[in-house]
Amino acid sequence: MSLLKTVLAALCLVPALALAQSAPIDGRLKTIKDAKTITLAYRTDALPMSFEDADKKPAGFVVDLCRAVVASIERQIGVAPLQVKWVPVTVGNRMTTVANGQADMECGATTVTLGRMKEVGFSTLTFVDGTALLIRAAISGNSLSALTDKKIGVIAGTSNERALADALKAKLVNAQVVQVKSREEGLAQLEAGQIDGFANDLTLLMGLASKAKDPKSLALLGDALSYEPLAIVLPRGDWALKLAVDTALAQIYKSSVLPDTFNRWFGALGRPSPALEVMFALGRLPE
Repeated sequence: MSLLKTVLAALCLVPALALAQSAPIDGRLKTIKDAKTITLAYRTDALPMSFEDADKKPAGFVVDLCRAVVASIERQIGVAPLQVKWVPVTVGNRMTTVANGQADMECGATTVTLGRMKEVGFSTLTFVDGTALLIRAAISGNSLSALTDKKIGVIAGTSNERALADALKAKLVNAQVVQVKSREEGLAQLEAGQIDGFANDLTLLMGLASKAKDPKSLALLGDALSYEPLAIVLPRGDWALKLAVDTALAQIYKSSVLPDTFNRWFGALGRPSPALEVMFALGRLPE
């Protein structure tokens, strides 16, 4: 190796060494360091954010972000490699799994809300989405009013349920809201004609529509019903782990990891939206 390459290699190590020496080790982060293990919860049904691939392994945009976060935490705490344990969770238990210490973070498609902050903490934002409606293509009209006197499915207890209720009230649309347990159940009822629309995050609906028996029989409604800021779920009040994860995301958003990961999952849609561009820019926190 030439002298120049040796110097460059040494310089590249300086930031990592500085991070390892300066990273505050407390709370769950200390447990992670001592055990040399980090436990990540993931959704199995939130394509393209977090799901199981054909080999039953975690995959998706946020899952890939979390893998990069773990690599950064390894450098920050000076432990490499960390053993990664993956724990599948559902829309119902994703936050309690983190709150109860069964996982160190949740890598899914969870919207940040003030109500949820009473139970868990959140990283800086990982995505900006919105509640949308997948409807039967035979329905005429491209606004929420097209679903007047019709049935709309939504997963109980989600931010989408609240967004749908608020939108129906604000636009004076009289529709019957039908609670379902999962996206798969929502799709099945939509295809069977038991409901006329299904409310969920826009990106997740796009992934769901691709699984339909006849994707052309479904369409996305033109109206967006809400703004949904997504983030990694963390233990409430654990400042050291939050700082480590936010530091990692800031590094990722400044690197080629972000465009590579975005293009892997959303490249067919083109560039990130202006809202996403701003969100990523705001996530590039200075050291």
